[in-house]
Amino acid sequence: MSIRHGLLALLERSSRHGAGLRAELEARTGDVWRLDIGQVCTALARLERDGLVVQEGRDPKGRVVYAISDAGRDELRDWYARPVERTSPPRDALVIKLAMAFGAPSVDVRAVVDVQRRHLREALREYTRLRCEALAEPPAHQDEVARLLVLEQLVLHTEAELLWLDHCVVRLQRLAGTAAAQPPPGSV
Repeated sequence: MSIRHGLLALLERSSRHGAGLRAELEARTGDVWRLDIGQVCTALARLERDGLVVQEGRDPKGRVVYAISDAGRDELRDWYARPVERTSPPRDALVIKLAMAFGAPSVDVRAVVDVQRRHLREALREYTRLRCEALAEPPAHQDEVARLLVLEQLVLHTEAELLWLDHCVVRLQRLAGTAAAQPPPGSV
């Protein structure tokens, strides 16, 4: 998630302090992507350094309140207009784990896949439960629609990952069958 652009989008609506931005960013993303306040403060400091936000003052509790600048509005508009690049796939810890496990002498790749499948099924149940709760009543606010979109993406992504793991198992079975059919090296 682009914390930088998420903060700019929230600041476009109204000026806020870091803790308020953190809480709203988490709420808008379905409370599934947790941020610590340090991440938010670091992002705000960088946005301020880059001229995209300005300090507007302090709230009654003494917290710094930030506002989006004109340059920040331009950056936000540009961000919305650009596609999310898929040219460089993200590093996926599961893909790396399976790539390293395959061929490792002490690793049962099938066991690694099975552990991940169980984990994903539990996650899918939870995401589906949350989505059902969100769909139980018509959304009363835009934030509820945003949360629903995030939950639906999580459900679909988890389903796709489970499907990919099924594909991995089939691939491993085929490779095992091919290896068993070939004579050992050096034998004629």
